[in-house]
Amino acid sequence: MASRQAKSARQGESLHGTLVAAGIQPDLADALVAMPHRIVRVEPKRPFRDPGAPRTEVIFVRSGILSKFKTDTSGRRHIVALRFPGEGILPAATVAEYGIQAIVNSELMVGKSEDFMPILEAHPELLRFFWRLIQRNESIGYEWLVNCGRRDSTARVAHLLCETAVRMKAGETRMVNPFTQQQIADITGQTSVNVNRVLANMERQGLICRKGRQIEFTDWTEMLRLANFQPQYLAI
Repeated sequence: MASRQAKSARQGESLHGTLVAAGIQPDLADALVAMPHRIVRVEPKRPFRDPGAPRTEVIFVRSGILSKFKTDTSGRRHIVALRFPGEGILPAATVAEYGIQAIVNSELMVGKSEDFMPILEAHPELLRFFWRLIQRNESIGYEWLVNCGRRDSTARVAHLLCETAVRMKAGETRMVNPFTQQQIADITGQTSVNVNRVLANMERQGLICRKGRQIEFTDWTEMLRLANFQPQYLAI
């Protein structure tokens, strides 16, 4: 029993820090961590939630990355959104038109809508925070729409890498690439073969250097120009 309590305490502290790092005030993070919830470990091998599931849960990413995805009539998948640590998926009265799947091994805080909504009602400032987060996610969606609809294949990948570096708070020098080439393809509307070609070309052009999962940005300024990346849309 003592071991389980200690483990629960460590989880709460870690989750609290993740929420604060995402921009939530410490006292509001306390209220969310105190909400009845469970910590769920999710692997990227299979969907965590299928399309059409009821949206009766609130999900926060404690570690790792979650994706929202949709499939066409042929079963081809397109990743339509990402959620990084401290970010989440809010409940709604409708069923989900998307599925949820981890990009990497992830840990989630999963609570019930019936426990989450009273916290929002009791803390208007927390409600305002989530409203700003919804607006931010909308702005990200607009950027992704332009990325897949108008940018060329190289700019699409460059934009995704720039956005990921900012959202992971990795800085302008290097980051650990969380994506497989197939996942990049599913986000940018390409094939994995073409993504492989684009990454190789970016290396030859001196924009990035890859060592395993590490990506070093050897010319961040040119990456920003190539991607037409302006990070203001990521502000909360």
